[in-house]
This record gives sequence, C-alpha cells and structure tokens, in this order.
Amino acid sequence: MVYSWLDFFMLGLASFRLTRLIVFDRITEFIRRPFHHEVEEENENGELVTFIEIKGTGLRAWIGELLSCYWCTGIWCTVVLYGLWFILNPFTSFVIVVLAVAGLSSIIEVFVSKHLD
Repeated sequence: MVYSWLDFFMLGLASFRLTRLIVFDRITEFIRRPFHHEVEEENENGELVTFIEIKGTGLRAWIGELLSCYWCTGIWCTVVLYGLWFILNPFTSFVIVVLAVAGLSSIIEVFVSKHLD
C-alpha cells in the first residue's frame, strides 16, 4: 500500500525513468535487440528517420511489441517496482530513490534545454 504522496511521487518518477531506460536508452539496446530491428530511412525533407520492425512471431513478437510501446512497458515497470517495494522495501527503496532522482533530473534537463535554446 502506498501510504503517502511522497511514496506515490517517488514510485511514479522511478517508473518513468525505468520505462525510458528500457524502451529508449542506448545502454539497454541489448535487451531490445533480439526483438527489434531498427531501419533508417531518409524522409522527403532529407532527414534520417528510424523505424522499428518487430522480429519473429508468437512470444518473441509479443515481447517486441511490448518493448516498443512506452505505455505497455510502463505498466509492467510499475508493477515490478511496486511489487518489489512492497515485498523488499529496504533494498528497493534505494533503487526507487535512485531512479526517481534520475527521472526528475532528466525532466529538468529537458525543460532547461528547451528554454535555453
């Protein structure tokens, strides 16, 4: 059970950061590689656009679809973080705080970089 707004906010930020880490970040590309193939094409403006093709069928395709969907992966990241927090609070609290601070700093970075340009 989430007992305070602070816990709720921290879990939210941690889930946000973990989801972005899994779905978008280069450091976790090895997780997506067995399920995705990235295709780069040039659009009519001459810009390079990257598309994802899902590999395989059945379970492999299902995992590929899951990993390509920010919203779907976000639900499962939240379930895992909340479940671990509920069961292994002392250890998981550390992980949640680290992810939450990283998530907040990434939001601040995007905000600052957009307003300084």
